[in-house]
Amino acid sequence: MEQCRLYVQQRIDIARKAMEEAQESANSESKSSAGDKYETGRAMAQLERDRHAQQLDGALTLERELSRINVEKEYTTVQPGSLVQTSRGRFFISISAGKLTVDKTDVFAVSPGSPIGVALAGRKAGDTVMFNKLLYEVKGVY
Repeated sequence: MEQCRLYVQQRIDIARKAMEEAQESANSESKSSAGDKYETGRAMAQLERDRHAQQLDGALTLERELSRINVEKEYTTVQPGSLVQTSRGRFFISISAGKLTVDKTDVFAVSPGSPIGVALAGRKAGDTVMFNKLLYEVKGVY
């Protein structure tokens, strides 16, 4: 869970910094005798700022999703917050953060709505799932 929090915080920090830089760029555009060039430069900086604002919004959404996950609960079926050991790797059902390394072990943080998250949903130890033409045996749910 801590690795997911760090991932989200890093995305938030990067988006905020990029927004600030784009705003500074827009503010520093100096008016020249070629007024169109000035307006184009400010418009481009504003578009860049808006793009980073969308990235920030996405990262804040991930942060909210992560805050709703209870890692203290003991899980017997795959659901948000569970760690799933399969024959093909470990999956933390939480947010889409991709491959994270926790204590020298690779864990794939996946959203419950992702294709693998949906395929594993509700499964318990001993169940098998076919995903992308590969068989996954659920060895444990924690």
